[in-house]
Amino acid sequence: MICDICPRKCSVDRKKSLGFCKSKEKIKIGKVMLHKFEEPIISVGKGSGAIFFSGCNLKCVFCQNYQLSHKNKGRYISTKHLANIFKKLEKKGAKNINLVTPTHYTNQIIEALNIYKPKIPIVWNSSGYESASTIKKLKNYVDIFLVDLKYASNELAAKFSHARNYVENARESIIEMKRLQPKDVIVDGVMQKGVIVRLLVLPNETADAMESLKFIAKNLGKDTIVSIMSQYTPMYEASKFPKINRKITPLEYKRVINCAINLGLNKAYTQELTSATSLYTPKF
Repeated sequence: MICDICPRKCSVDRKKSLGFCKSKEKIKIGKVMLHKFEEPIISVGKGSGAIFFSGCNLKCVFCQNYQLSHKNKGRYISTKHLANIFKKLEKKGAKNINLVTPTHYTNQIIEALNIYKPKIPIVWNSSGYESASTIKKLKNYVDIFLVDLKYASNELAAKFSHARNYVENARESIIEMKRLQPKDVIVDGVMQKGVIVRLLVLPNETADAMESLKFIAKNLGKDTIVSIMSQYTPMYEASKFPKINRKITPLEYKRVINCAINLGLNKAYTQELTSATSLYTPKF
């Protein structure tokens, strides 16, 4: 099957060759865990049932999961095995099944969910670099979209994530996510359905984050749940880029938070600046 699942449209047969994500057709995973460090309504109780997929259709120079995204560390499994992982996480008390960096395995994940659909919510935890046509395939499969909106500038997207068409594709896809899950449903502090948009504030790039907040307020609505993250820590090859080779300052973070307030965004998660540490990054 020719792979055009994401905006790169590599048009390769992944049984025979590799596209940008460097992933074969067979699923490869790097870690399975009960994850307690997502947003509170995702990680309550015993935690979120996270499945970290290897490979990525972005290659962010600052990626905290670079062992998986850049180096493709992990092991191959079948779709049937993936369905069994869903069952095991559900039995362990996970509040949801959290598919981390799933885009390049969309078809295989749908196949696994056709084998076994858990009774707990399915979370699509992605970089935002999606094709809206692919997101449409997830109707009746995905309950919660936990999505990054990394950039409002394609110049930054190209420089830091090798994606010159990130902005238009991410925005279109997030609008489609909101169309599929228009209402946030939270029961006893646990999210059941809806959309959470994440913004990772980068050093020296607060203006870009604020442009993304303006897009959210205008196109998704002021009741959209946003997660404004201060956790940026220079990792992997960030040291090669002086502008992002540091953590953000309190003033930078405050500037973005004030923008959200001024825009009238009603539902936002914020972080302590002490979250900018590798201690919360899973070990792969």
